[in-house]
Amino acid sequence: MTPTAYAFMTGVLTALYLIAGLFFLRFWRRTRDGLFLAFAAAFALMALNQGILALGGLLREEQTWVYLLRLAAFLLIILGIARKNIGRQAARQAARS
Repeated sequence: MTPTAYAFMTGVLTALYLIAGLFFLRFWRRTRDGLFLAFAAAFALMALNQGILALGGLLREEQTWVYLLRLAAFLLIILGIARKNIGRQAARQAARS
């Protein structure tokens, strides 16, 4: 892949991650569900990751510190899902009592 094509693709991915994050932020504003906020923050981190890759000209992202941003994004998603499931479980137990 040429450097120009690579820069274009990382720019497109950055924009798409930002758009997805804005959709989840909109859903969070409607419902105040923490899972949507976790997804919005995760997509913002992924957009930041791709933006740094595009502007920094880093071709092998798995060998740079920037990869930690993607790891943090996935950890946010995992924590959001776990928090939502724990909340449901607590609500079920409270309803049974």
